[in-house]
Amino acid sequence: MTYQTLNSPSASPTGRGDAAPGVFSLNRRTKLARYVVSRYGLVVAFLVLWQVASTRGWVSPAVFPPIDRIVGALWQGLVGGALWADIGISLQRSGIAFAAAVGLGIPLGLFMGQIAAVERALDPILQFFRQTSALALYPVFILVLGLGEASKVFVIFWATLFPILLATIGGVKEVDRKLIEMAATFGASRLTTFRRVVLPASVPSIFVGLRLSATTALLLLIAAEMIGARSGLGFQVMNAQYNFQIPKMFAAILLLALLGLAVNGILVALQQRLCRWAEPAR
Repeated sequence: MTYQTLNSPSASPTGRGDAAPGVFSLNRRTKLARYVVSRYGLVVAFLVLWQVASTRGWVSPAVFPPIDRIVGALWQGLVGGALWADIGISLQRSGIAFAAAVGLGIPLGLFMGQIAAVERALDPILQFFRQTSALALYPVFILVLGLGEASKVFVIFWATLFPILLATIGGVKEVDRKLIEMAATFGASRLTTFRRVVLPASVPSIFVGLRLSATTALLLLIAAEMIGARSGLGFQVMNAQYNFQIPKMFAAILLLALLGLAVNGILVALQQRLCRWAEPAR
């Protein structure tokens, strides 16, 4: 064996040049399998237990139908096109309310977080309305706005506004004062300090409020569409329950959960893109 052979990249103590890549690939697959099991193992176990319990009669199949029947009802509703109109209407209602809450909550939160006098003046009424359930106020919204789209959108807007507003205020107030003082020392104006220091430091907290509000929007959407609605996923849940079409009811609930996960995933990805310097979102 020559010196060049001993120093060849393909040489190994066992004489097989492909051993290291094979071991590396095996380690990657093992780590991936462990990650999947640790993160989704309980979910898979729960679904398997549901399927087995319903199939074998441990629970009533009429109340808790097997998972395959629920997935089949969801697939049939999507392929047949029966659910797409309801998905569009529900996303429109929650999307308009969420966008309005973002458009009002973030600027107002930044303003209140920067000016202590404004926060002191508005905080009592803010806390009062925050502690009042949006569902408790829904009959008032119906009396004022009627049973149409306006009352449904407004009740979702009301519930989603406060998480965004409070998270934005908290994010501004938690900015390190030393950073603000340092910017002032270097001659930065208040506008520059706000744009370069306060706003970037507040973004992680703002995204926490956005994720909470997105979840709240979907929760209130169901309640809003259960009263006086003729369309939407919430209406489909109630309609299926009234007609005892339990697989369709669970299919609509599953679809709402999947939409919530999708929206949360989009917000997490956007947060990671905008806040690469911060802790990773979970």
